[in-house]
This record gives sequence, C-alpha cells and structure tokens, in this order.
Amino acid sequence: MSRMLVLTEAELRRIVRLDLSAIDCIEQAFAALATRPVAMPPILRLDIPEHRGEVDVKTAYVPGFGGFAIKVSPGFFDNPRLGLPSLNGLMILFSARTGLVEALLLDNGYLTDVRTAAAGAVAARHLARPDAAVAAIFGAGMQARLQLEALALVRPLREARIWARDPRKANEAARELSRKLGFAVAAVADPQAAMRGADVIVTTTPAERPILMADWLEPGQHVTAMGSDSEHKNEVDPAAFARVTYVTDRLSQTRRLGELASAIRAGLAAADQVFAELGEVIAGKRPGRRSSDEITLADLTGTGVQDTAIANLAAARARTAGAGQTIDTKAEAGDAA
Repeated sequence: MSRMLVLTEAELRRIVRLDLSAIDCIEQAFAALATRPVAMPPILRLDIPEHRGEVDVKTAYVPGFGGFAIKVSPGFFDNPRLGLPSLNGLMILFSARTGLVEALLLDNGYLTDVRTAAAGAVAARHLARPDAAVAAIFGAGMQARLQLEALALVRPLREARIWARDPRKANEAARELSRKLGFAVAAVADPQAAMRGADVIVTTTPAERPILMADWLEPGQHVTAMGSDSEHKNEVDPAAFARVTYVTDRLSQTRRLGELASAIRAGLAAADQVFAELGEVIAGKRPGRRSSDEITLADLTGTGVQDTAIANLAAARARTAGAGQTIDTKAEAGDAA
C-alpha cells in the first residue's frame, strides 16, 4: 500500500519555524554539498515576462537523507498590486530508496521563505564578525523581514535599518520588526545612509540594476546578496568584486545567475575564476572571514539541497506531531481498465 502525507501551509507553519534548529538544518545541507556526493542538477527555469513571472524547479539528492524533494517555486513580482503574494509554490518529497511520493507539502512558498532566511543566517554565522550589532536590510517584503529575524538569532543585533524603494513599506516593516525583535529598527530613505556603519547588509530585492554601490562598502562589513536568483537580476555593483572576499552557495550556479554572473559580464571577474562555496567554509575546507577589516560577500541564489533538507525536516516533524492527512494513493485492481 502506498501512502502519502499531505500538509497544508497552516500545518507547516505550526511545525516548522524560523529558529536555530532550522538554521542548523540548512547549515548541514550546505556542508553536505561540500562533503558528500550530492546530486544537484541545474535549476529548471521558466520565464513569463508579460506578467513579470518566473518559475524555478529545484531538487537534490543528498546521501544519508531519507527523501529527496522537488520544489516548484513561481515568483510573480506584480502580484502585490493585485493583493497577492509575490512567491508561491509547493514541494514534493520522494523516498530516496523507492522513489514513491512520501509527502506533498502545500506550503505556498513558506518553506522556501524559511530555508532562504536560514541560509542568510548561516552565511552571517560564518562570514560576519562575531560582534556584528548593526544590520541594514535592502527591501521591505517578507524575505527582508525574515532575513533580519534570522540574523538576530546568530548575531547580537542592537539596531537595524530598512531601505526600500517604497518608503511606506519600509516604515511599515520597521515598525513591525521593532515590535517583534525588541530593538530599534528604523526606515532610512537613502540606501548609502542605511549601510553606513552597518556590520551586516542583506539585499532582498528583485532589482535588475545595482542598488548597493562598491564605494559604499566599509572595512569589516559583511554583505549577503540573496535577490539575484535569475539571469536578469543584479543587486550589487560588480565593481565590488575588487574589494570583497566572495563566497557563493554554488559556484556553477552563480556564474550563470548570481551577482558573480553580473561581474563576469562586466569583465570584473573571470568566467573560470574559482571562489569558495559556503559549504566548503562550513566544512573547514576553505577559509571564511580572516580578519576584522575584511569585507565579505555571500552570493545566495538558492540550492536544491536547501529544499531537500527543509522538506525532510518538515515531514519528520509532521510524523512526530501527527500532523497532516495521510492519503492512500494506490489504485484498486481494475481501476485502470
């Protein structure tokens, strides 16, 4: 008999939170990418330009994990004008032993939000200064909020600034985050002013032209760029590559669609240049931050190992909690006639 667990977004929100255990889960996934024979094919991409839409399909098999996930993630960036979220999607968890569907995770993008924010925290944990206390967030959407929440779990933040193209959204996010996190979060009208004196800067926008300029960078800062997850996006001035220590989530991927891709197109990085991957830093194979004055840049485009890791975590917690609905998917004899 074949049984599949079905979990709704509400159930997933109850059992999977953005907490240290989720951050540790994603950290382990990055480490696996550097230490195990992970199978992770390139992202399958579909663009729907007339509606500012894109659909990404990501997957990875990680030896040692009981299941592997296939994640379908649409992003339609005009949706907020319609009163709809920009991101959506679902994950399917398959048995790594039999290939049977074990769980259908109808998360509407929630698990992607959690694993993306957790990845930002992992990058900060290994690349930002341990005493980092001031954060600047570029963007005011859901991921901007979650990135700051995740960052506060791994660094002793006492102040944060929010910059966004829409000042109203920046002010709203700042108010919400101040109440939730218990320290001062201010909306700042000028992006350079937002990152002046900041220890950690996180960019979370779908920008197609740089919003963070190279000459704004200061010694000791860490930047996590997580918005440039398709070929036409670019948040960080390519000239920054001359000033930073660059770390990628997956080098073959960021050469094609991350901040590195923009630097390659600008002639400021070589197409075959080798950079450290975050998993290698976690595993101790490559150095992370080497001095307090070093400027570091983590280019996070999102990897299938993150999706497989968070899907396995969600399914395990659901079984423990008795959450979700189990459906028998096996057809009765004669049904196909």
